[in-house]
Amino acid sequence: MVIKPKVRGFICTNAHPVGCAKSVESQIAYVKSKNVADKAALAGPKNVLVIGSSTGYGLASRITSAFGFGAKTLGICFEKEPSERKTGTAGWYNTAAFHDQAKAQGLYAETLNGDAFSDEMKHAAIKKIKDDLGQVDLVIYSLASPRRTDPDTGEVFKSTLKPVGQAYTTKTYDTDKDKVHEITLEPANQEEIDNTVKVMGGEDWERWLFMLGEAGVLADEAKTTAYTYIGKELTWPIYGQATIGLAKEDLDRAAASIIEKLKDKKVSANVSSLKALVTQASSAIPVMPLYISLIYKVMKEEGTHEGCIEQIEGLFTERLYAQNPPVDDMNRYHMEEKETNDGTQAKIKSLWDQVTQENFHDLSDYAGYHQEFLNLFGFEIQGVDYEADVNPIVNWS
Repeated sequence: MVIKPKVRGFICTNAHPVGCAKSVESQIAYVKSKNVADKAALAGPKNVLVIGSSTGYGLASRITSAFGFGAKTLGICFEKEPSERKTGTAGWYNTAAFHDQAKAQGLYAETLNGDAFSDEMKHAAIKKIKDDLGQVDLVIYSLASPRRTDPDTGEVFKSTLKPVGQAYTTKTYDTDKDKVHEITLEPANQEEIDNTVKVMGGEDWERWLFMLGEAGVLADEAKTTAYTYIGKELTWPIYGQATIGLAKEDLDRAAASIIEKLKDKKVSANVSSLKALVTQASSAIPVMPLYISLIYKVMKEEGTHEGCIEQIEGLFTERLYAQNPPVDDMNRYHMEEKETNDGTQAKIKSLWDQVTQENFHDLSDYAGYHQEFLNLFGFEIQGVDYEADVNPIVNWS
């Protein structure tokens, strides 16, 4: 079939297998272009579990582990396979491409497809680690989901993107209507706050690490990190000082709990704060399409713009496996300083104050935002013939 993007709201409902494969190849090429000889001196990962491995920062973490350090990787994701009439999800095609590239390099790569929140998936991963790897020395937690089923009670919790304490009125950009307008978000009630923390907080990260530790498949001095976005003044009301922000704060609690519970194994646990990027998750958050379009404009002009793979390659080499890496007072790693420094933020704030419906496309880099959005699903990738007839059925080797 000839596959064209089908965009609905903040999601694209199909994906292009060739485009996704090309995107994965490009990220692998970037990692390989870095000085591998220098990395050989680092005590890098050998056996890596990536929870949320098929897109965005999780996929970049898997690519960096495998093609930057030669690590064996086990991925966990929840993706829909293709059929004769419908494409699979982008994450399905990304994973297939990763498997093919890893196999060609002689690298171990296995993926389990299912609900990472479930204990069944945790047990399946533990068995796979025991059978194939023995132990893992790095666990990446990069899940993004709007709902979670509690494995103890079976209750389904849904997250909410709302401010906390009081209503919040701000500018936003409607990608469907190509419209800059004001939006007022009513504050969350306590149940909505608690449910969001239940879905997006640190409880599941803890559960993964505790079960891995109890099963004996976590190596001594293993590392684990969970990804977050903290942001600055413009995004705090909807991101930091909001339901999602409280959930992300719970990751700090979870990191401390993991360190304490697994202190006999000397496990290190850190939250990693990364820069704002176009992802399937960020596209759904009010304010973020407008904010990201503006930071892309500023950071590209400054020459500081980075994508997922650049951020994660830097995280591994400058933080996770560096000697005495800097952390903040909450023991977090920070990779977003090029976005959140005062000078860059002042430029973004100036544009934010000026932006209107009439000048939005002049003041922002929405073209770059939109292209990266389509890139997530394998579209508008350089070197791909989108008029060609392609087979949507691609299997994981």
